[in-house]
Order: sequence, then structure tokens, then C-alpha cells
Amino acid sequence: MTQDAIQDAIIEEFAMFDDWLDKYDYLISLSDSLPAIDDAKRTEKYLIEGCQSRVWVASELRDGKVYYTADSDAIITKGIITLLVRVMSGRTPEELASIELYFVDAIGLGENLSPTRSNGLRAMIAQMKMDALVYANTQR
Repeated sequence: MTQDAIQDAIIEEFAMFDDWLDKYDYLISLSDSLPAIDDAKRTEKYLIEGCQSRVWVASELRDGKVYYTADSDAIITKGIITLLVRVMSGRTPEELASIELYFVDAIGLGENLSPTRSNGLRAMIAQMKMDALVYANTQR
């Protein structure tokens, strides 16, 4: 599935809810679908700086594509990282370098998060893109 198709599906899923409390509940329920991160990667090395809660993101390059695993100690943040992993995993480093995550604004995520969670969202995206950039440079 293309990154745009996944983002469009996320937008459709969130469009089913009129109220942001329902959207938060849905976001929380998404955290159950996040593939488990290896306990060995729940370390400072994989911790995202700039997040209010603790968020770990690990990546690996397999067959020319970047795959992410993640976890968080906060359920809303875990739901957010679940969406990012869903959209960004399985893409080439080049795709990730230029990815436009339009679903974030389309579902109203940015405007309905607290300022500290919004900062955390930006930090998660930046770190995931940075990982992809490192892989892109090592493939040359």
C-alpha cells in the first residue's frame, strides 16, 4: 500500500468521529496494534528527545526499506507513534526523506494536542526522518 493510501485510510478512520474525545479513544485503541519493540531497545539510545512522555523508536534497514518499532509509556503518545510507524515503515530512505505527513493536519491531530505533545510529535517525526537519512547516506 502506498504511503498516500495509508494516510488517506487514516483520514477516513478519523472522519468517523465528530468529537475529539472519541478520536482520542480511537487513538488510544490503536496503540494495541503497535508491534512490540525489543526490550533491549528501550534504552536512552532510542529515546526521543523533546517528548513529554518516554518514547522509544528503533529502526532497521531491510531489503532497502526502513522498518520502525516503537513504544511509549503514555497511551495517547503510543497511539500517535502507532500512526507514524504505520505510514513510515516499509519505505525507502529516499521516500522517507521527502514524505509529507498530511494526515496529521487532516485529522486535526496537531491542533488538538497539547503544546508539549505537539513538540513530541515533531520530535518523533524528525528522529524517524533522521534515521532514514542515515540509511540513505550509508547506501551510497
